[in-house]
Amino acid sequence: MRPHDLHESPTDTDVAIVGNGPIGAALSVLLAQRGLRVTVLERRPRPYLLPRATSFDGETARLLAATGIADRFGRITEPATGYQWRTAAGETLLDIAFSPTGRYGWPDANTMHQPALEELLAARAASLPGITLLRGHRVVDLTEHDERVTLTVETDDAAPRTVVARWVVGCDGANSFVREHLGVPMTDLGFSYEWLLCDVELHEPREFTPTNVQICDPARPTTLVGSGPGHRRWEFMRLPGESSAELNKEETAWRLLKPFGVTPDTATLLRSTTYIFRAAWADQWRTGRVLLAGDAAHLMPPFAGQGMCSGIRDAANLAWKLDLTLRGLADASVLDTYAEERRQHVKESILSSVQLGRVICVTDPAAAAERDATVLAGRRGRTGPGEPEPAKPLSAGLLRRPSANPAGPEAGTVVPQGRVSAQGGTGLFDEVVGRGFVLLTTDDPRPALGEDRWSFLSALDTQVVRLLPSGAVGDGQQGLTDVIDVDGFYRAYLAEHRATAVLIRPDYHVFGAANGPEDTAALVDDLRDRLVAAVPAGQPRPAH
Repeated sequence: MRPHDLHESPTDTDVAIVGNGPIGAALSVLLAQRGLRVTVLERRPRPYLLPRATSFDGETARLLAATGIADRFGRITEPATGYQWRTAAGETLLDIAFSPTGRYGWPDANTMHQPALEELLAARAASLPGITLLRGHRVVDLTEHDERVTLTVETDDAAPRTVVARWVVGCDGANSFVREHLGVPMTDLGFSYEWLLCDVELHEPREFTPTNVQICDPARPTTLVGSGPGHRRWEFMRLPGESSAELNKEETAWRLLKPFGVTPDTATLLRSTTYIFRAAWADQWRTGRVLLAGDAAHLMPPFAGQGMCSGIRDAANLAWKLDLTLRGLADASVLDTYAEERRQHVKESILSSVQLGRVICVTDPAAAAERDATVLAGRRGRTGPGEPEPAKPLSAGLLRRPSANPAGPEAGTVVPQGRVSAQGGTGLFDEVVGRGFVLLTTDDPRPALGEDRWSFLSALDTQVVRLLPSGAVGDGQQGLTDVIDVDGFYRAYLAEHRATAVLIRPDYHVFGAANGPEDTAALVDDLRDRLVAAVPAGQPRPAH
């Protein structure tokens, strides 16, 4: 597809994205990298320069790396060393250590200054010819007809205009116009508290060990987290009977920060403001040719640090499905699997965040003492900190149907990442091999696949990767990418799961795995069936 030419066709675009926060910006880049024309409509005339999110996990780092900004992560992020919950007396209730080289090839937790992340995404978007960013443009109406959607847009200094798109994605935040216009209801768990958020820039470097701490003090539950080089955030819960207006004063912020050695002499207060978090999700993520992503689709308490991460997962999941749909390689109903996969995934994250919040937001001293005693009793005998859990797997959606020869890692899990070497270069698998669908195998699969299946994989731009042991030399077979499994990581991964091949989706989730040539052919058939017909899992497969 040709890139969007604003002068030739200013109202013709493949995808219109409403909102240019980190989710909308990441989605625009992921789409434009696939050759699609994208128009981003942002109501703010200028970038928002204050941070909201403060970190992203290792899986999200991998997804963000797919936008082409990974080489600049070092400028805006710092690895977090760990996360602890402490009682008012300083006893450890929860202790998790983060690795600087996590299972997905990136640090388990990355602290960051959100405006700096958005600057990187903006620079990357500006380098791609397919993206048109229209700032100061408010979407005030949208109408779907035939195979397109017409958006009515207003600006402060011009008459309303229209933008016609084949698909629309609302990434316009918690107060989403798109969601409200569609009349999509929200499931709200009614779990909310008000906190004072204080973002500071430190005048001198300080070491905080571990990086992130939750003080479970009933006198004032308090959160301390890193937020990128030179930046840090403190959050203080509003107590029962305490005035929001009093808490929201700058002098209150400095008073609460002082016990932590943060004063006007040691730091600049970038912002102090109260906010009320919610736990809610949209009941419908797709209405015709309009979809929701990010905060427009879900809102969650901050305690698991999954708000922005979930939005980036939305963008990564949606980008390749929109691409296949627009290229005619998948039925449009495949987009229903976006809602199916992401809504259930987000619901689990929100429920987990609420559960953590119910433990943290305790202001009754007796209840807090009982909590502390119970948790500390459960920790007796433990030595050292624990590790973060793997990324939550998908439980339904565009995944291989159960087969008669079950093998390999479970469909829906996220594939870990190791190092490989190819054509003289060594690095992380994603960087060396490239992105998109990947068929990872220990053998040459072409004899079993035949010309028809091979053509199907080629149409999807699938990377067919053959693993070679260290020291082996590839035979230059056309269509295969031979890589040296530098650390034996992937061969051990497949051997552990009794698989000879695994088919990986562009968002790094396992579509399915196979054991042997015939099963590999059946695996590819299943993907083709699911994309073309979008048949729900569990229904009979059409005959070939």
